[in-house]
Amino acid sequence: MATERDLVVLGVGMHPWGKWGRNFVEYGLVAAKAALADAGMVWRDIQFVAGADTIRNGYPGFVAGSTFSQAMGWTGAQISSSYAACASGAQGMQSARAQILAGFADVAMVIGADTTPKGFFAPVGGERKEDPDWQRFHLLGATNPAFFALNARRRIDVFGDTPDDFAMVKVKNSKAGVANPYARFRKEFTLDDFAGSPIVSDPLRLLDICATSDGAAAVIICTPEYAKAKLGTLEGTVRIRAVANTTPTYPQVRLELPDIATDSNAVVAAPALGFKDSVAHNAYEQAGLGPEDLSCAEVYDLSTALELDWYENLGLCPEGEGASLVRSGATALGGRVPVNASGGLASFGEAIPAQAIAQVCELTWQLRGQADGHQVEDAKVGLAINQGLFGHGSCTILSK
Repeated sequence: MATERDLVVLGVGMHPWGKWGRNFVEYGLVAAKAALADAGMVWRDIQFVAGADTIRNGYPGFVAGSTFSQAMGWTGAQISSSYAACASGAQGMQSARAQILAGFADVAMVIGADTTPKGFFAPVGGERKEDPDWQRFHLLGATNPAFFALNARRRIDVFGDTPDDFAMVKVKNSKAGVANPYARFRKEFTLDDFAGSPIVSDPLRLLDICATSDGAAAVIICTPEYAKAKLGTLEGTVRIRAVANTTPTYPQVRLELPDIATDSNAVVAAPALGFKDSVAHNAYEQAGLGPEDLSCAEVYDLSTALELDWYENLGLCPEGEGASLVRSGATALGGRVPVNASGGLASFGEAIPAQAIAQVCELTWQLRGQADGHQVEDAKVGLAINQGLFGHGSCTILSK
């Protein structure tokens, strides 16, 4: 069922993920040119450019919209540059979508790319004692893996999950990622491989935690009218049904990066829906769909345990039953609702501003039936969800 707010995905493109050690702009140009070729367009056709920012690549990374526009060649197009941590790509998607729905453009490109340092992300430089991100590193020594481990320990203590349950997420995702030409780690891991990997932050092992990666992704979106004029028909096109950029509701009683304490609910009751539950809920409401309609989902598996959380946040199973769901095979390729058929962050690693855009690329290929080797059978509706630091929730729903 189409709505007046539906937009069409006209083209998608990616640069493979890896550790290439080159300028992030180079990756972005590859992705942009691939998206243009996929859409059968040239650069001067793009009316609006939404760049997803990277904060570890100097000033050009802070103004990604103009950086990529200049690198591709100035055309006078309108631009935006957005930073929302891991949700930057979805923020860029919403910026482009809003411009089109407001009537300021008919077609837009969303683009993000990153070059990352070795190892886990360190704090951004400078002495910023009132910055919660600075505080969690310098007061607690809480790197990202430490936060992921706290979440995993909570699942063990509250729901009875086991490290073997977490391992099954890695095994599942690595099997799917083997066939993905854009994935960095195209190796299938076994439970024995998992058991042999070193502990990084108890209870999580090295294979529980996603790497940091270089990579880029781009998506071209447009009005249905523009797509029909370009393609001659709308049959078989992929539609954007929802983009939800959701923030928490006070009081937030679940610890989320980068905070080192939760809000108190001594006076004000906690909301009925937690933060990550509300991200999916808002997207479902926009799209007029529910979890029962999903053919597949791409979720932000920064750690294996976090993927289990996302199952529950999406309504694929009740709270606390994520481990049972992965054990059942329902979220594997061939299961009831495959999750991370791309291989997920387990196979890609994280290129922050590109990741949410890459999720949309993957879902577009799935809905077109072009995900060779990791295709979800008869995919009709796909959902991508992630979260950025400081309360940036993002969820995009696509359908054909």
